Amino acid sequence: MTFRDLNLKKPLWNALDELGYVTPTTIQSAGFNVMMSGKDTIGIAQTGTGKTLAYLLPCLCMWKFSKEPHPQILIIVPTRELVAQVVSEVEKLTVHMNVAVGGVYGGTNMNTQAAMVLQGLDVLVGTPGRILDLAAIGTLQLKHAKKVVIDEVDETLSLGFRPQLLRIFEFLPNKRQNMVFSATLSEEVSNFLDDYLTTPVRVEAARAGSSIDKIDQTAYRAPNFLSKVALLQHLLVQTPIESKVLVFVSSRTLADLLYEELEPSLAESLGVIHSNKAQNFRFNTVQNFQSGAINVLIATDLIARGIDVTDVSHVINFDIPESPENYIHRIGRTGRADKNGVAITFVSEKDQAALQAIEALMQKELSFTEVPEEVSFTMEILEFEKPKLVVPGKLIKLPKRENVGPSFHEKKAKNKKVNVRYDHKKAMQEKYGKPKRKRN
Repeated sequence: MTFRDLNLKKPLWNALDELGYVTPTTIQSAGFNVMMSGKDTIGIAQTGTGKTLAYLLPCLCMWKFSKEPHPQILIIVPTRELVAQVVSEVEKLTVHMNVAVGGVYGGTNMNTQAAMVLQGLDVLVGTPGRILDLAAIGTLQLKHAKKVVIDEVDETLSLGFRPQLLRIFEFLPNKRQNMVFSATLSEEVSNFLDDYLTTPVRVEAARAGSSIDKIDQTAYRAPNFLSKVALLQHLLVQTPIESKVLVFVSSRTLADLLYEELEPSLAESLGVIHSNKAQNFRFNTVQNFQSGAINVLIATDLIARGIDVTDVSHVINFDIPESPENYIHRIGRTGRADKNGVAITFVSEKDQAALQAIEALMQKELSFTEVPEEVSFTMEILEFEKPKLVVPGKLIKLPKRENVGPSFHEKKAKNKKVNVRYDHKKAMQEKYGKPKRKRN
């Protein structure tokens, strides 16, 4: 099947031809007719399978010109980077169409975004918080929205956006088509969708956890942070200079700490990104990584779901993720299109339970590689790695204190003064022998 086999509008066909897109992915071909039918749809597909194009093509194909300046298509995503990515994809697909698209997200001036919305949009892409802000002040009118897409709904809910989504639903018309996409479908996500979707049709392709054949997965055993740093430095020296390496860590603090360790040796070829970084810094860092200006990028799980970077050759899990689904999302950044990828995971003793969960999800065991002899491990551990002291057992009741004095001591003489109300009549009597009277 090719995109020419889909019942698309000619402007979309022309745009796809110019972009060099020929063959649709499984989720794109399987979901197209379902969404074109107008039914609520749940699309399940792992990262890198073309979910963005899967919902944009039917939405744009069903779009009709309207004099109303309010958006007909609303796309809700969890991160600012994903807003920019989806807006860019819409612009590429609508190069031969008169479609106005805009993106809104937090962390930037709302007045500028409000002015853009007031000029009129056909497609609005945004994060839940900023969409709700604009709707609450009346700048954004959502009653004309006919198509509502929630991309990465599992990540959106895990980031705590459920209250904002529920408020946004209050501004939307009852008669609308909902299209929800997710890499995983947990019980929480399923319950949420059951409450707010009308008899949805489920389309599934490349389930998260299925074996990823084009990715060479291996693991190393490393006891602590400093040992992992030494191993990582060795592996980075061995990778070709044209490689693009994504290094995943579990927290923002750890990302900054690892950057400090690697920066002296990697100089300007290293970058770091996480949610505490300023918006412009994040956009510039991702752009530099995409263009090849830097070839090693340290990131938290935000980037695994929030942005799309092509031609990633290596994914290194500096520490193993607690969620097995996040492991799939991480390594899914490599091995795309017709290219092979490499995924390397560092495993310590405390990671055994998480490792077993990953292997159970993939139905495949990770193979371990011996650490090269030239890599020197250390038993030194940093403060955050030290085990927390936990005293087992019940709380002990302290014995009652005996032979203790009163709670309050005797006041000093200077503090024993008592405030007395001044009696003017009495004072005059004592001074003059008779009260002093006012003259008439």
